[in-house]
Amino acid sequence: MQPTISIPQHWPYPRFALEQRTEQGIILGLYYYPSGTELAEQFDDGWRYVLMPNKNSDEISYLKEAQIQPLTPEELFQQITAEIEFYQRQISILRQQLVVLTGGFTNA
Repeated sequence: MQPTISIPQHWPYPRFALEQRTEQGIILGLYYYPSGTELAEQFDDGWRYVLMPNKNSDEISYLKEAQIQPLTPEELFQQITAEIEFYQRQISILRQQLVVLTGGFTNA
């Protein structure tokens, strides 16, 4: 079963999705300040996003929707390709370690 998020019909739909990669980082969370609430009066109504600049950081930023820039398809392709290459190198290193550990006898 896929997890779902319900958004009240009278709220606008968020522009960005959870785990989406943006120029500012990866979206980890989002929340909404409905108009007419104290928070909306203090900080403006609308969606806020929780972003992590990179997966190796403990830094978090909270940005309004207008402050976030999506990646171009080319930038997204480059990021994903680089991540795939990184993990392929890690897998290769782990396989080499297995060969050394097992004396060359593996099922891989």
